Amino acid sequence: MVGTARALIAALLLIGALSGASAQDAGNYPSRTIRMIVPFPPGGPADTLARIVGQKMSEHWDQAVVIENRPGGNTAIGAELAAKAAPDGYTLFVAMDVTMVTNPLLTPNLPYAPLRDFSSVSLLMKDISLVTVRDDGPATLADLIAKAKANPGKLAMGAGTLTSRLGALAFASAAGIDVTLVPYKGSAEITQGLLTGAVDFAFDGVPNALPLIQAKKFRALAKYTERPLPVLADVPSLATAANLPGLNESATWIALFAPAQTPKAIVDKLQREVAASFADRALAERLAKSGMLAQASTPDELDALIRIDIVRWSTLLKSGIADKILN
Repeated sequence: MVGTARALIAALLLIGALSGASAQDAGNYPSRTIRMIVPFPPGGPADTLARIVGQKMSEHWDQAVVIENRPGGNTAIGAELAAKAAPDGYTLFVAMDVTMVTNPLLTPNLPYAPLRDFSSVSLLMKDISLVTVRDDGPATLADLIAKAKANPGKLAMGAGTLTSRLGALAFASAAGIDVTLVPYKGSAEITQGLLTGAVDFAFDGVPNALPLIQAKKFRALAKYTERPLPVLADVPSLATAANLPGLNESATWIALFAPAQTPKAIVDKLQREVAASFADRALAERLAKSGMLAQASTPDELDALIRIDIVRWSTLLKSGIADKILN
């Protein structure tokens, strides 16, 4: 009995010591340079957000935050590097939904497992996908659907990320149109494809499409969401414009992660810093004007978003369209 009591006391002391150490670590964190891995080349939305958040962290904590661009492998190269890093808060990872949701659903033998290898920190942005045409294209989404039905198999639609391709195919299926999906590697290729007429319409994010819409080269027929979009306030939702109430949302997102087993106190401190950065009204307005809808979340909310997307896209993939989007 005495031995059991001593063992219990020792265990409680150990737990207390570990908890104290974790709290102390978070209190002293960061005490050196933080590395933030971005699995994309410089210049895109993920890189831009990483640099903005990193700069805010550096200003508030008086420690450098270095952005390390590691593109390739459909984000798997950067993900593997981040997953294998020490879980001490000094390596962070800026990922997209393709990294955490669609890659695992479509790519066998990935060098990382999202739910096993990463701790969620915060959402950074939830993009809005636009259905765009050239300025001389159909006037409305209903007109586009009518044109596609009148010319089965002759129209082409462009989309970039795996999530965008899935959303595009879901739209075509629900609208009952026979169109060809042209899978692009990124927004620059989508822009070129639409400008040259290689595709008749495209699904692309607001940050890339907005300057071309403002320059009167493209027009947005619909937004693939019911969320407000102040910078394009007159653009209807896809569900409304196409009279397809089941298609409420198809969105890519960008979020911040840390290697699994990073102390919760450090994760929470990072999350609070992201939330504080996005609470800056001037910064939020500047991002919104460029079409970047910055949005923080709790770690639990980000975990829930990942699981919801896994269920949504795995259900669609079971319908047999995977062979159409693998490229």
